[in-house]
Amino acid sequence: MSSGLQEFRAHEASSDISGDEIDASKRALQRAIAIKTAEFKRGLSGLATIGSTAPFVGLFGTVFGIINAFRGMKNAESAGIAAVAGGISEALFTTALGLLVAVPAVWLFNYFTGKVDGFVVEMDNSASELVDYFIKNRTKQLKP
Repeated sequence: MSSGLQEFRAHEASSDISGDEIDASKRALQRAIAIKTAEFKRGLSGLATIGSTAPFVGLFGTVFGIINAFRGMKNAESAGIAAVAGGISEALFTTALGLLVAVPAVWLFNYFTGKVDGFVVEMDNSASELVDYFIKNRTKQLKP
């Protein structure tokens, strides 16, 4: 917000605020908001990546666990539960681990994305209020 203030102060000595000066202040505020938004969003893509890929890593482990279960069944040359229990256990464990990582990552991503969106709305509102305040204040000063 200081960038918008600096832009208004640069034209404080003039007796009239032109539309160009107001637009320049608005652009300065929008640039500051864009920079802050980018700072707030830093790291969110990592959470999104973890949340979207962890289930696939778990699925990959599940496939290998099932393959091992069938290998165990082939090696034991029987179809009993003992022959496949180890492979199925391995498959279920990797699936659970993938979900255990993915679910909190998605929750955190959504939480922080909501916070960033809220901050952006607040910054936009504050910037608009600041511009309105200075325009009103300037017009009051110009009236005799």
